[in-house]
Amino acid sequence: MAVLNKIRQRSLFLIVVIALALFSFVLADLFKSGSAFAGSDNVVATINGKDITREDFLQKVEVMQRQLGPNATNTQVMNRVWDQEVRKAVMETQFEELGISVEKDQMRDILKTALANSPEFLNEAGLFDENKLNEYIANLKETSAEGYSQWVNYEKTIASNALQQNYFNMVKAGLTGTLAEGELEYKLEGNKVDIKYVQLAYSSIADSLVEVSKSDISSYISKNKKQYEVEASRDIKFVQFNEVASVEDENEIKKELTDLLKDREEYNSVTKANESVKGFLSTTDDEGFVNSNSDIKFDDRFLFKSSLPSTIADSIFKLNVGETYGPYKDNGYYKISKVVAAKQVPDSAKVRHILIPFIGAQSAQMDVTQTDAQAKATADSLLAVIKADRSKFPELVTEFSSDKGSVENEGRYDWHPYNTMVPEFNDFEFEGNVGDLGVVKTVFGYHIIEIEGLKEKQKAVQVGTIARRIEPSEATIDKVFRDASSFELAVLDDKDFDAEAEAQKFVVRPVNGIKVLDENIPGVGNQRQIVRWAFEEGNNVGAIKRFSVTNGYVIAQLVAKHEKGLMSVEEATASVLPIIRKEKKAEMLRDRVSATNLDDLAASQNTSVRTASAINMKNPTISGAGREPLVVGAAFGLSEGETSELIDGNNGVYMVQVTKVTPAVALENYQAAANRVEQQKMNVVTSKLYNALKESADIEDNRVETQIQ
Repeated sequence: MAVLNKIRQRSLFLIVVIALALFSFVLADLFKSGSAFAGSDNVVATINGKDITREDFLQKVEVMQRQLGPNATNTQVMNRVWDQEVRKAVMETQFEELGISVEKDQMRDILKTALANSPEFLNEAGLFDENKLNEYIANLKETSAEGYSQWVNYEKTIASNALQQNYFNMVKAGLTGTLAEGELEYKLEGNKVDIKYVQLAYSSIADSLVEVSKSDISSYISKNKKQYEVEASRDIKFVQFNEVASVEDENEIKKELTDLLKDREEYNSVTKANESVKGFLSTTDDEGFVNSNSDIKFDDRFLFKSSLPSTIADSIFKLNVGETYGPYKDNGYYKISKVVAAKQVPDSAKVRHILIPFIGAQSAQMDVTQTDAQAKATADSLLAVIKADRSKFPELVTEFSSDKGSVENEGRYDWHPYNTMVPEFNDFEFEGNVGDLGVVKTVFGYHIIEIEGLKEKQKAVQVGTIARRIEPSEATIDKVFRDASSFELAVLDDKDFDAEAEAQKFVVRPVNGIKVLDENIPGVGNQRQIVRWAFEEGNNVGAIKRFSVTNGYVIAQLVAKHEKGLMSVEEATASVLPIIRKEKKAEMLRDRVSATNLDDLAASQNTSVRTASAINMKNPTISGAGREPLVVGAAFGLSEGETSELIDGNNGVYMVQVTKVTPAVALENYQAAANRVEQQKMNVVTSKLYNALKESADIEDNRVETQIQ
């Protein structure tokens, strides 16, 4: 319903203004300096032969930006729309091949389900009224072309969702778990073997003894191309210069706070004479003093010990009224706190109330017609009735109170802690006595309140706190600028980036594998400007640039450019080297073995014969050796008493002898296991079907040029 409400309430003028602003501002990042798309200027992508046009894509980006709000970045918005459009195109290909669609009658049923709880489409009996929906659509079509267009898009969206659900259900309907599959599933878990084995661990050969050449790695990449296909990416490194307060800055802030404690002489330019100004310790106007000298305004609430920061709670509660604590550091501020007042306050209260709103009150509904004075008069008259007969309170709640959250509970708010309610309400209930009745005005209207219970009075304090934000001084900011400039000039003068950083005691941070549509730089945050620069045409490896970032600067160097295609040997080495090394170790271990039985093998290799019991195929783990699917599979291929050849496993080379075969107990019926198999297949459909369709789709992505402008 949020979609419908937005469609109904949004004015055409506002839509046009927002659209123009978003088009010029939000999209400027990825469409700067001409087209951000390769190929045809008007085609963002082609998916299974279907084009996604630039105009349609940008329109959806604008709508998505409005939905996600200003906190969503350009790239996040565009990627969200991209994912939606790819899914839509991939699924539409399947719908067309199967010839399934949503017809008019089906669409009405879908809308009826989607809008079944929308008040504007319900009749007096609370049932969905199709005539009201027709009237709404007709009115929208007549009064707002933009609103009607968005309604059409809404219909398309829910129709597409319904088709996808139908498609998934059709696939699931074609999946069954046969009795044969159920029997196999049962036996994979129930069939057991006991084995004796010898493991020649790969770890017995030092890595240094295994030579792996670049050609070995290159050959492996060529044989496994799909695993090593990569997008274009860039590697950079950077030094960050943060504008943060120095020790001297913090000491100066603490001194300024400490000076505020004492009385001082101050020149008055009006009277042209020195005046005595009271300090925080002696002032009687604590609220005014705090508001004049603090970055955080005075908080007049009384607080229990549990409501204070745990690091200072004990210290504050030990103070007498008028005494101070600090300076202390808290959440980015230095603070001095003074106990202004103390009293005993119940820690929880139970009340019931009737709320009478007035025009303009917070949360007042459109049907509220009483003015402030009229609402006050109503509240006073209800108070008089209740004082005369308190038993009438529940029925008056039902008839008059606008607080829907408490009406069903006779206007009651059960036990709740101090400072839960708005200040005026809180003051009445916690400063009164059980049985008190009164009218209290808050931002929500006039409340007739009865205090039904108070318990466990505890000490509460009112604390005045002078807070100063911990910020760098102008001198510190100037120094950061000089440091950044000095480093930048040095590395631009052909000095080695790392060596110069080390000489100046700066930390170099590498960031590898940056993709063209990325926006986040670890440690710096959202920095599309750095990503754009890394991919700009003409920037060669070694290029250096300064960037202004939040609270400082970044000096970055382009370290490497990786083009789309197969990983280079250098990039793949980390993942391929262990695989090839393991293969070569297996070969070396085999070459030194001549034994054909377990005892001889163990003796010749100075190891022992080990045992493992109750191994099954469902969980192919060998006690003492770890997960070894190939070895376990080979064991199940042996007869009782039979010994295997050497087997290359995950953790070593093995020889296995089966000592006992224990078949699973035969069942009369394997339907339960078959049902489990069917459910497993269904779960796979939910989690993997779309990704499989997407992987097999023909997707030509033209969102970004090879070089970003």
